[in-house]
Amino acid sequence: MNGPAMLRSLGAQVAHALAQRGVDVVFGIPGVHNIELYRGIEGAGIRHVLPRHEQGAGFMAIGYACVTGRPGVALVISGPGLCNIMTPMGQAFSDSVPMLVLSSCLDPDDDSSGSRLHEMKDQEGAAATVCDWSATAHDADGVRKLLDRAFAEFSASRPLPKQIQIPISNLSDLVSPIPDLDPVPGPPAISSDDVEAVAARIGRSRRPLFIFGGGARGAPAAALRVIERSGAAFFCTYAAKGIVRSNHVLGLGSALPRPESQVLLSEADLFVVVGSRLSETDLWREHLGHRCEMIRIDIDHSALSDKHGADVALHGDATRFLEDLADALPATARGSGWDPAHLERTRSEFRASADLERPGIARVADALVDAVGDETVIFSDMTQFAYVAKETVCLNMPNRWFHPSGFGTLGFALPAAIGASAAPGRRNVVAIAGDYGFQFTLQELATAAELGIGLPVVIWDNRALKEIEDCMTAAQIEPIAVAAPGPDLELLARAYRIGYARPSGLSEFGRAVVDGFSGNRPTVIHLTPAISAS
Repeated sequence: MNGPAMLRSLGAQVAHALAQRGVDVVFGIPGVHNIELYRGIEGAGIRHVLPRHEQGAGFMAIGYACVTGRPGVALVISGPGLCNIMTPMGQAFSDSVPMLVLSSCLDPDDDSSGSRLHEMKDQEGAAATVCDWSATAHDADGVRKLLDRAFAEFSASRPLPKQIQIPISNLSDLVSPIPDLDPVPGPPAISSDDVEAVAARIGRSRRPLFIFGGGARGAPAAALRVIERSGAAFFCTYAAKGIVRSNHVLGLGSALPRPESQVLLSEADLFVVVGSRLSETDLWREHLGHRCEMIRIDIDHSALSDKHGADVALHGDATRFLEDLADALPATARGSGWDPAHLERTRSEFRASADLERPGIARVADALVDAVGDETVIFSDMTQFAYVAKETVCLNMPNRWFHPSGFGTLGFALPAAIGASAAPGRRNVVAIAGDYGFQFTLQELATAAELGIGLPVVIWDNRALKEIEDCMTAAQIEPIAVAAPGPDLELLARAYRIGYARPSGLSEFGRAVVDGFSGNRPTVIHLTPAISAS
């Protein structure tokens, strides 16, 4: 294995090491400083997707990770390439997405400071501000150690982005193959005694209430068994939407941020939070509003000791916990202390409030979900359409709607949807963006066209930064810099040689989306708020 015949450049060996670790697609842009990383890609059997900007590469890696559960990998050059991908790295960090960014870096022993191409004062330090860690490898052994560390942490702890950089001069060093990945540990399990204790607490409560977060979405069957055996009401964060079908009689949807939810939370006599950090964007308020004992289960220690606290804090994998808890609860479903009619009225009130804030969007979002079915994966951008839809639409499966909640970046939806479409396996994918945010990454339409992807790209066109305009008006600030007429979307689609549709009604909208799946090119589907009145 280590004879001269197996010697390759370090950059080429990196590609083969990635393939050994299960990487089958990478997203990136070659440049003079990272071309050695490209020497081994084809030989390693890895598919390369060429975005039109490094930000697109990062969001594509996130989209790939969302639908596969495996790390999304991106290749960028030193300096501006890394800077351009730092926004997606920040998004992956806030939303717990496994992502690996590999870059070149300048040689550390070069003393010509301030005069080198792509120079940064501290590239490793800059990257570390938006990811779990950033580290430099100078040789094959250093690469191996960092890859082993990254993939072990992806498996055994909260999945977070990592960044590995290699000095340019070292990338061309001839080295032996990088050894295969050592066996990685699984995530920590919660002891059977602790699971039994939680089951006993639930058995003694009259109105238990669960909050399911993104860390729990790998266990939909177990979550349903837990709800039906315990009689607990439940909320889902946006990241966990669909873990139990949204219209379940005990379900309260993704309405935690609604101020009215505090009333219902105060009625619970036991609170169980599974796999949620209860972040600002989960709640949009300082306090949950509960008055009872709270049990928290999370793989991240920091979530168990945050400002919300926990009367019982259990460190471990949320998926395994729900499976074990379902087995620990009595097999015969007990009666619920929650009044189903009360919960139904509460769900209706939540939807009415959302519709009142941004009128008409809820029914347009319903038309989309009704048309595409349960299996479709949706990526949304920071737009009013998504703010309403991710709260009000009913989903029957988890991992079907992805939104850039934590970092809140614009330009996410289109490239993330491309990354999901480029992952192995056939799936229907939809991107939803506002007319302004779409312009952050619209150039990736060329990537989708090049890949031959049947991807409906829904543009909610209100010719403004409407959410910001509404916020300014509410704060009694004269709206400024919020009128943003965009390009002629039909001409834009023609320029990229892709499809275009402007439906005039909701049924026509649904047909346009479904038709968009069947082609071999993306389709821009142009909506204005007027469609909600059709």
